[in-house]
Amino acid sequence: MNTEPVVRWLGRVAYQPTWQAMMDFTAARTAETADELWVCEHPPVYTLGQAGKPEHLLFDIGIPLIRIDRGGQITYHGPGQVVIYLLLDLARRRLKVRELVWRIEQALIDLLAEHAIAATRLSGAPGVYIAQGEGEGDSVAKIGALGLRVRKGGCYHGVSLNVDMDLSPFAAINPCGLAGMAVTQTRDLGMDLSSTEVAESLVCHLNRQLERA
Repeated sequence: MNTEPVVRWLGRVAYQPTWQAMMDFTAARTAETADELWVCEHPPVYTLGQAGKPEHLLFDIGIPLIRIDRGGQITYHGPGQVVIYLLLDLARRRLKVRELVWRIEQALIDLLAEHAIAATRLSGAPGVYIAQGEGEGDSVAKIGALGLRVRKGGCYHGVSLNVDMDLSPFAAINPCGLAGMAVTQTRDLGMDLSSTEVAESLVCHLNRQLERA
């Protein structure tokens, strides 16, 4: 069984210096460096993955856009969203990126299931989704997004879960490059937990998934 990562509670922090700190941590780590989970939220910001298409920002609403080095397209971070960055030694945990993505998604699915919220994966679109409506052919709404970068066997970036936030900035983008994708959050699904409580639960579920690696 692997040792649980060190958990660091960063509070609300600016995106750019946090990203730089992740890169610095990964560049400096050795075989003895403990894995870490960084729990935070960000002031309003759009981030665009390294292969992301700028046209997925549909119009400018005054929120800064930062092009970064994770996979995936564009997403939004803002207050009321739980963000957890996973700084892991993948070789030590014998984890491939695809399996890690599956485990992160499963942590979100399991957390939501504890509160009678049925979440699912969507083929070809990493993240976690909620079915909208009752009938056949109904749409889904995205509630959790993820993106990772691997460098020299260490990964960074991570996962975000919408909890209790202003969702309107998502209307200015194609979330994760998915045109017309609706977005939802735990508050609107009847989950009466604060962002801190959700973050604490998600840390537990992520640790459970990492222990199984």
